[in-house]
This record gives sequence, C-alpha cells and structure tokens, in this order.
Amino acid sequence: MAKRVLVVDDEKLIVKGIRFSLEQDGMEIDCAYDGEEALEKAKANEYDMILLDIMLPKLTGLEVCQQIREFSNVPIVMLTAKGEDMDKILGLEYGADDYITKPFNILEVKARIKAIMRRTTPKKTESADSRILEAGDMRIDRDNRRVTIAGKEINLTAREFEVLELLVLNPNKVYSRENLLKIVWGADYPGDVRTVDVHIRRLREKIETSPSEPRYVHTKWGVGYYFKH
Repeated sequence: MAKRVLVVDDEKLIVKGIRFSLEQDGMEIDCAYDGEEALEKAKANEYDMILLDIMLPKLTGLEVCQQIREFSNVPIVMLTAKGEDMDKILGLEYGADDYITKPFNILEVKARIKAIMRRTTPKKTESADSRILEAGDMRIDRDNRRVTIAGKEINLTAREFEVLELLVLNPNKVYSRENLLKIVWGADYPGDVRTVDVHIRRLREKIETSPSEPRYVHTKWGVGYYFKH
C-alpha cells in the first residue's frame, strides 16, 4: 500500500516541490496551506506521516502539532526556517518526532521520511510472543506500537515509543544520551543530546506515577538512562 503523507506549508512552491518529489516515490500526498486546514485533514484522514511548517496562518505549526497529539501518534516532522536550537527543542516539546531546517535539500527530506517510516513500520519476522513485552504492569505491543499500564493505554509519539522499546528490550543496560541519540534518531540527526532529555522527560510524564521518582526509566547520574521495574 502506498504511504500517505500530509504536507503543510503556506508557501505553495515549497508544497508543490515536496509533493512532486514524494509522488515520484509512489507516495500519496495531501496538501494544506494553513493550520486550521491541516488540523481538519489530520482528523479526517489516516496518514503515515505529516510534514508541518512551524510558521503558518490561523494556527501555528506548534499549535497544530500539539492538537494532533491529542488524538494521533502519527510521525510529525516540523519544517522550520529558524535555525535556533530552542525552536527545535520547542517543536519536540509539542510532540514532533523530528525537524528539518529550511532551506532544505529535497533528497534530505526524502531520506529522513524513509528512515522514520522504516522505523515505524512493524516487522513481522519475529514470533508473536517476542512482539509483546511485559514489565510489571506495563505491556508493550511492538507490532501495533501500543503501550498499556495496568490496562490503561498510554499515548506515546513514535520517538517516545522507540526510546521506551529500546530500554525495555535491554533492561538495566545504561545508555548514554549520545548513544540514544545515535540509535533512535540516527547518526546523521542534526540535533543535540537535549533532544533525548526532552523525550525522556515527556516519556516519564506519561508512564510514571511520579516522574521525579521513576519506577521504570531511571537515570544513572553522569552516565545516562536505563530501564528497571
């Protein structure tokens, strides 16, 4: 089945260029030119990914991202004309999975999209048993990318899920922030280790009863993060 992508930017030439390039790769592309239209389309359709500009009329990309996260875990890549670190971190705070800074090379965009889609497409080769992880009252369904704690579903973004999955698969193994960044985000990811801290903090807010006294995701000071239950 063709992958379906929503491209959101108020610069029509940018949308046209991305659309043309992704359609060459056999993807189905929907377009939106302001925040309200983007939100409507995200609610009405199932997408494999959303490319979302930060600077949009009506609703900003960050507002759109935040609202989409209330009902969907679709991978979201922010497009930003600003190069400042804080804008990138802010995008991640709102639930984005990645960001690309303008002006960008369309080949870079395609490579980033394919990398995220590869990671978020379930692998069917392992036995059914190994696709379910259980730790205490936490249950992780790796095929459907769902996490429940005491029977209650926890809404995680694609990146949050990948961080948790890696840590749970390797209990008590301490991963440095640099290591997590390289494994989960990829060696060519332009962000820094603060990205990891943001995601760990957001993950703890969702899975821990008391994020400051975690049961699952622990910090080894000066070294990194590990999973224990």
